[in-house]
Amino acid sequence: MWCSTSAWAQYEDIDDAELNAPVERVHSYIETTIYRYVEPEMYMGELIYTYILPELPVYPPMKFRNQREQKKFNRLVYNIKKVLPLAKQARLMLMETYEVLETLPTKEEKDAHIVAVEKDLKRTFTPQMKKLTYSQGKLLIKLIDRECHQSSFEIVQAFLGPTRATFYQVFAWTFKASLKKTYDPEGDDRLVERIVRQIEAGQL
Repeated sequence: MWCSTSAWAQYEDIDDAELNAPVERVHSYIETTIYRYVEPEMYMGELIYTYILPELPVYPPMKFRNQREQKKFNRLVYNIKKVLPLAKQARLMLMETYEVLETLPTKEEKDAHIVAVEKDLKRTFTPQMKKLTYSQGKLLIKLIDRECHQSSFEIVQAFLGPTRATFYQVFAWTFKASLKKTYDPEGDDRLVERIVRQIEAGQL
């Protein structure tokens, strides 16, 4: 699907001016949700509502050995803020597509819907994907795996079949990327996971 177009990301890296500029978000999909029990409880003659606040991650302050490390961290934060809304949007669109396909009775109708969705996604998101840097494109592939709990390759394979998935994977390899990249929050992507959780909590 459209996530495979992240392989078209530009090779140019972002400069300091862009790093300090505000990030343009596709949509505000990153929101803090507060839950409230429907029924209040009576306490000393007063009706008391109970609220469940979202989890608030707590991390020790980042320590940098030099400015180069700090600049590298700031660049990673910038890149995540740039592509995380896209990954979250991919999850919503994936869920919506699954729900629609379940309502269609025949294989022909499902295939026609998938073709229509693919065309619409390419028309809408290809220009945005091409504006991403090479690093942002590779990061997006991993964050899609985080949000959707399946790799970009598996998503394409589920909707378009193994042949198309292999084609997109070979296309990605020409840009030294891979749609099969998975997200490892306890290993290689531990720092990314920290930044994502802090962004979701409004700490960054």
